[in-house]
Amino acid sequence: MERETITAGGLLLRPFVEADIPWVYEVSLDPLVRKYLQIPDPYQLSDAEYFVRQMCVAGWDSGARAEFVVEAASRPGRLGRVGLGLDGAGAGQIGYWMDPVARGRGVATAAVRAVCGWAFGRLGLGLVEWRAEVGNVASRRVAEKSGFTVEAVLRQRLVHRGGRVDAWVGSMLPSELPA
Repeated sequence: MERETITAGGLLLRPFVEADIPWVYEVSLDPLVRKYLQIPDPYQLSDAEYFVRQMCVAGWDSGARAEFVVEAASRPGRLGRVGLGLDGAGAGQIGYWMDPVARGRGVATAAVRAVCGWAFGRLGLGLVEWRAEVGNVASRRVAEKSGFTVEAVLRQRLVHRGGRVDAWVGSMLPSELPA
């Protein structure tokens, strides 16, 4: 799949590059990122290298994932990440995290809406799904503000730190993307 860049309002969403590895490492040490994401513990620079090279860059190449770094269009500086896992059957699963400097400013909501709009328009997806560990209120708030309908609690659906945890699940159809 060809890598693409999305511009939305004051945001620029671009594919990951090698130079993003140190930033991914730093953000992955943040306590809130560590609390809710299934990432290695302790987190090493080699884990960030794997994420960028194998998940982000190779994901685009294989067509399995579309991973974006979120930046402000007006000035350099990474704000967060929004990724879309693609199932090959017209659906995707969105995931996101923000650098602590970007939290609480509407960046995540705007970026998620932009990626969903791109996925419905450019990729022709018929559904985007969101999942988060029950209790990750910030992620749920972003999902709901972005236009997702929270549908259910899936019991013991996610594995976190070696244990099974409940997950919220939501979805968005193309007709539900906010204008």
